[in-house]
Amino acid sequence: MSGSAADYASVKKDVKHRMDQTIEVLKKEFAGLRTGRAHISLLDPVMVEAYGQAMPLQQVGTVGSPEPRMLTVSVWDKGMVKATEKAIRDAGLGLNPMADGQTIRVPIPPLTEERRQDLTKVASKYAEAARVAVRNVRRDGNDALKKMEKDGKISQDELHQYSAEIQKLTDDTIKHLDDTLEHKQKEIMHV
Repeated sequence: MSGSAADYASVKKDVKHRMDQTIEVLKKEFAGLRTGRAHISLLDPVMVEAYGQAMPLQQVGTVGSPEPRMLTVSVWDKGMVKATEKAIRDAGLGLNPMADGQTIRVPIPPLTEERRQDLTKVASKYAEAARVAVRNVRRDGNDALKKMEKDGKISQDELHQYSAEIQKLTDDTIKHLDDTLEHKQKEIMHV
């Protein structure tokens, strides 16, 4: 492989990696959006005041989903039950946990039509932010290619060819983001 091809392969690998990361971030953000069904990732943002510091919920107990509209948190330390229950209630998720010994039951209320529409708007905002991130990655990749052409590492023809490949990668990634958004919106609106 010539030096220019190796340089381009490095740029393309970096662009692909960053675009793939953008998709993963979007999926994590979507996982936090409630769809009316219980999913353990719903409690991921909850931080519990434990032992003098804020800790992720997963570090004080085990989260389970025994039924479609119920989450349970089995708290390991009996002294942490009240703090965990308060953290879930205060997390701004609209949940009302109930302690039952060392287990906290968290019923998931059904979503109203208005709330579902709000959630689809939030999902759209997340997807648009991901599209912007992908376009920024494309710009960075193209800037690197232009610099390589300016430094004489690649020809103008190679610049056009490589730019077209990065554009195809961008188009494919944005299509994947749009498909993921469409799937999430259907999931949210499904009653």
